[in-house]
Amino acid sequence: MGTATILALETSCDETAVAILRGRELLASEVASQTAAHESYGGVVPEVASRNHLVHAPRVLNSAVERAGIALEEVDCFAATSGPGLATSLMIGASIAKGLALGLRKPYLAVNHLEGHLLSPFFPREDAIEPNVSLVVSGGHTLLIEVRGLGDYRLLGQTVDDAAGEAFDKVAKMLGLSYPGGPEIERRARHGDDARFEFPRSMLDSGDHNFSFSGLKTSVRYALAKLSATSRPGERLNPKIIEDICASFQGAVIEVLVRKTIAAAKTRRTSLVTLSGGVSCNKELRGQLAAACHEAGLRALAAPNALTTDNAAMIAFAAALRFARGLVSGVAEEIDPNLALA
Repeated sequence: MGTATILALETSCDETAVAILRGRELLASEVASQTAAHESYGGVVPEVASRNHLVHAPRVLNSAVERAGIALEEVDCFAATSGPGLATSLMIGASIAKGLALGLRKPYLAVNHLEGHLLSPFFPREDAIEPNVSLVVSGGHTLLIEVRGLGDYRLLGQTVDDAAGEAFDKVAKMLGLSYPGGPEIERRARHGDDARFEFPRSMLDSGDHNFSFSGLKTSVRYALAKLSATSRPGERLNPKIIEDICASFQGAVIEVLVRKTIAAAKTRRTSLVTLSGGVSCNKELRGQLAAACHEAGLRALAAPNALTTDNAAMIAFAAALRFARGLVSGVAEEIDPNLALA
């Protein structure tokens, strides 16, 4: 990977992040979260996100440079997420990185947000990316990717409707839990009975590597309607019932994710399975996938917890690997909100 110094920005959604990587040493990784700004809406509002990026970006950039203890002139390459994501958010990070690259006469690298997640389990290794089948699971994506090497990816399967993280957030909203819903459901599921509600495992035996979570979400809605019909008007659900719903819902999602991933790994005859994305910080998912890999004679490698949610360190890492190969982008390269990985 060399010892180049990379400064990367990540503004694909609602996190304003800047990281500085020198070789395999992460000099700084700063993130300004917007969770509080979007909580009252129950989800990310693009206009609010972009306005907050404009407010946070200068401060986060200065903080990262100060923490790294370097001058901007020492940066060898500036990078930014170019997609997929919210157009108005992507433009801010990319514009800042391009401006710095032009002003300091340094190269610019546009990085696919999904590639950042995909490669994050290998951070901060200097050796080559090993061939693997990767499960990338977040609020916006649920993907199974065959990784043959840097930039050599094959899409094996994806969700046909809701992403797993999106389903977590929507079910949490149904239950009256705070945003973001994933951590809240995980917390309550620890005390629940995952066998109390029989929620569907959609597409588990579909014969392909695709996912579906919309039916599961609908099943939770029906279960809640049935419970409401037997309750007094205005009566809130018993906390124990909420815990059981969370455990049963989470169990259904994880079973599908794990079994589909193991099946894909066996089909592609790989010995390594990797896990990344925001939902990959779920301890139950990490544990069950690791156990299933061990039972199947496979190795499991998950992204470090700090790199599971949106961050610029993973973007800097992907950029560093590409820069070491002599790959750069033109500053005229535009963002692509629908940028594909494979």
